[in-house]
Amino acid sequence: MKAIVLHQNGGFYPEEVKTPQPESDQVQIKISAAGFNPIDYQMTENAMERKLLHSPILGREFSGIVSEVGNNITDFKIGDAVFCGSGSMGSNGTYTEYICVPAAIVMHVPENISLDQAAAIPSVGLTALQCINRMKANVNDKIFITGAAGGVGNMLLKLLQAKGYQYLTVTAGNENSIASLHSIGIQNNQIINYRNDDVYKTALALNNNERFDFVVDLVGNEIAAAAARLLKTNGTYADVTNFLTSDSREVLFSRGATILNISNYAYGLEKKYDYYKNGLAEIASLLKQQLITPPDIEIIGNLEVDTVLKAHAILRGNKTNGKKLIMQIQ
Repeated sequence: MKAIVLHQNGGFYPEEVKTPQPESDQVQIKISAAGFNPIDYQMTENAMERKLLHSPILGREFSGIVSEVGNNITDFKIGDAVFCGSGSMGSNGTYTEYICVPAAIVMHVPENISLDQAAAIPSVGLTALQCINRMKANVNDKIFITGAAGGVGNMLLKLLQAKGYQYLTVTAGNENSIASLHSIGIQNNQIINYRNDDVYKTALALNNNERFDFVVDLVGNEIAAAAARLLKTNGTYADVTNFLTSDSREVLFSRGATILNISNYAYGLEKKYDYYKNGLAEIASLLKQQLITPPDIEIIGNLEVDTVLKAHAILRGNKTNGKKLIMQIQ
């Protein structure tokens, strides 16, 4: 099968590699589309994320068609349309034509979405759902979210709105991102343009000069300090970035904050299949009921090195404009 392979020199190259065959509890899937995530390029640059490299073929989420099934598989058959957050649990990554994964983490694609849309869901959907489940916020709690127009932020807002949360204040950095927030029902009086406005002062003004019960930080670094200052005493800070600064950590300590480190790969490393299955099942149900919509997507290209390089450059520059980047694999 064709694959885009990461070499030790840091370059990507097209190669023909052996097609994986399913074990008794696995399904083999012909990949139709693969999603790109920041962790893809981070595994080539960052020592912590590099530890998650289980294959020189990168990519951690996909959709496709079941092409073979293991001897013990009863829930799937050849020809089924499926999607999956494979993490480090597949035979290889998703920048390729085939993958084998445990059937326990695979989900049927809802009939009302496309395969391209399905490939955009697992990573952002599971991350957003983990935020909500671990925060345990009441619907009347005040929630502040940085970087809300990104992939995780977009899905988080959709899930929060579907579950009845109304008191949401968010940041975005350009008109395209703000337009994407408008398209999912976020109003101007909920949005702070961090390039034009003082985040701390503006957020307080929008929240009746009160600090927030919960903060979800999807950006980290410079904005983390302002986000930390916006949290009330004994509030909860959900960090989805691992980019807290020394200043923000000091503020959170002084606030007596509960810090939630949000990480999908913690469950993948421990092979907690129920986390993946149950999360995707809940998201699929909401999609079927049209209580949420799938992420907006941008097709970057086909299974080519240039596609991978382009997607990584966009992610590295934080220029997705609220869209999930997808590679089609014919």
